[in-house]
Amino acid sequence: MRMRFTVHRVPFVVCLLIASVVAGLPGPGRAAAPSGAVTSPVSPRMAGSPRPPAAQAIVVRPQAGKGDVLAVSAGIPFPPGLLRDATLLRIVDAQGHEIPSAIVPLLQWHTGAGGVRAVRAQFRAAAGTYYFVLGAPHAAAIPAWPYAPGRTGSPSAALATLTPQWLAASLIAGPQSVATSDEPYARYVDAQFRWARTLPTADTTAWLFDRPSTLFKAYVRTGRADYLDAAEASYRWYMAGIKRDGVPASPSCAGGWMPSGKPCDVKYVYIEPILLAMALSGDDTMHDAATVAAMADLWDSGGWNGAPGPYRHADDYFTERLAGLGLIQTVAAYELTGDARYRERIDARIGWLEQQQRHNPDGLGDDGSWRNSWNVHENDRGGADDMRGASPWMSENIVDGLWHAWLVTKDPRIPAMITGFGRYLERYGWIDPALLVPPHDWRNGCSGPQGQIAWYWSSSQATPAALMKIQESEGWYSDGHTVELGLPVAAARYFETDARQAAALTKRFAAIASSYAPSCAAIADTLRRFNWNNRGAGVAQWMMAQPAGAGVAPPSRATPTAVSP
Repeated sequence: MRMRFTVHRVPFVVCLLIASVVAGLPGPGRAAAPSGAVTSPVSPRMAGSPRPPAAQAIVVRPQAGKGDVLAVSAGIPFPPGLLRDATLLRIVDAQGHEIPSAIVPLLQWHTGAGGVRAVRAQFRAAAGTYYFVLGAPHAAAIPAWPYAPGRTGSPSAALATLTPQWLAASLIAGPQSVATSDEPYARYVDAQFRWARTLPTADTTAWLFDRPSTLFKAYVRTGRADYLDAAEASYRWYMAGIKRDGVPASPSCAGGWMPSGKPCDVKYVYIEPILLAMALSGDDTMHDAATVAAMADLWDSGGWNGAPGPYRHADDYFTERLAGLGLIQTVAAYELTGDARYRERIDARIGWLEQQQRHNPDGLGDDGSWRNSWNVHENDRGGADDMRGASPWMSENIVDGLWHAWLVTKDPRIPAMITGFGRYLERYGWIDPALLVPPHDWRNGCSGPQGQIAWYWSSSQATPAALMKIQESEGWYSDGHTVELGLPVAAARYFETDARQAAALTKRFAAIASSYAPSCAAIADTLRRFNWNNRGAGVAQWMMAQPAGAGVAPPSRATPTAVSP
């Protein structure tokens, strides 16, 4: 039996990738199918069954307990429009024999072509390699079991990983490129993971900037079991700390994170890892609808920061971190639920940022930044020597939020907002090398003489002397944030249609690679550095592989109809 499907309004390059993955065709950097699977009892192979596609492999590794038959729970994400009926998904061995399994849909696409976004597949089998295939009806169904016993309890449990080719093509973390073995950024993440791997339960600041999502995204690009295992452990520990009672507003702050002792501090409230955990590990046990609503509504109330809203006055309280993280989590709430309230909040947050960027109430014009007050930013309202400007690395959070929103909404305001900041960053954000002379280099020597460093606080209005004063007091080694600044550079290039500007961004991104040096990756003085460097930086590798301006190219018309195996 063959099932036909059509994917609508998906970028053509993504359609080609999806088609090649589904068809099991070879592609650049694609790993060969692992071999040596040992299966549990299976049904007879269907006559004429094709060889299972290599990119649709599920590698099962022992994780807990003892015994040859493992209880496997695998999260399997799908791109838009590919899977509409989960009964047409089967688990098979290397010979195409169907293995009895339970297939539970967990997520739906609420945008684009729709369809099932992720399922949990459960089966019992020995360690080895299995496959998921689409098309024929699921003939060997078994009852599902609760996720947690299938992951950590008895009978023997397993860790199930997918190929990075499939994970990247699924768009569960947006478009991603598969990390090659010689990719400098992938080696940087690997080196950082050596000190970041241990679950940091004693340091609550190590969770700032969303440790679970950072690890899940590293798994998407690599398919590495150790990344997935660390992501799942981090996710479950993080979610166990979410406050479930009360109302989602200060001082009660339901939906806040308790381990920090500050549940009203919304910068620790992350909804995105719920989406990723369901899709990548099949874990639906750490949340319910009320928990998601409380977390989203706490962001809407602002916790102890007060309700977010338009930037109406030059002395309004504003931080790029809160604005960016709030947008990311609101997008995640919409992706999880499809709730129209969250879609409206996304639109509102984009509008606030656009107005602040284009029509700042300070009357100083549009320089591309989300200009605000240095003194208010640093909780010194009314202090002397205020400076209108923006934090380059904190603004990365806004660009990340706008990128998430773009993937869901295709809001026409977003490309110009991102390119506007990219131009600002290129003109005002990076410290001129001529200023990097002893005793005011400010860089860590790990990145070498060509290492890039952005101002701790940047401004289109201030003198170099004023900027250097802040840099001297606050900004030593602010090049620890250079890696994540690859995202605003790459995102601006992705939407940039001016050839000169695009060339400057391409050159800048190449220079950022100096910060991927092993000696930079080894710096572990602040555990949350792993999160702030990498939560959003992986997609920059994909962006830089696209032509400059690709993000604003005319949308493709009807895309090819693909055929499942």
